Amino acid sequence: MLPKISKFEHYKGRKNRKIYLKHINDTIKREKIKFYFEKIKIEKSRKNVELFIEILEFIKKHKNCIIFLSVDDYQFKKLRKLLSLVDGENTEIRKESELKKGTPEYKVSLVIDNLLNIERRKQR
Repeated sequence: MLPKISKFEHYKGRKNRKIYLKHINDTIKREKIKFYFEKIKIEKSRKNVELFIEILEFIKKHKNCIIFLSVDDYQFKKLRKLLSLVDGENTEIRKESELKKGTPEYKVSLVIDNLLNIERRKQR
């Protein structure tokens, strides 16, 4: 998947965002990027409890996996606390700002970031 997303960037850094998202959306569809993810779900931020329950169920079923989430700072603090209580030894939680540029994790976070921005554009 990584070679297919090499041109992905942060949405905020682009001048013509609408055209950029259209090209990224076309790339996601053409290269079937969503196929590489176990699950993609975009929810409103007020559905915290449902989201956290789903994350815990996922962790219970999939012991060795990497989960990428896009949550705000408030949700991040609560999620970190919850996961440390439930599965603190096996779970590592990082903010997007802690990811190193160019790493596979950073590139996947760009996919998620762009998917969220595409969804937000549809809702307008």
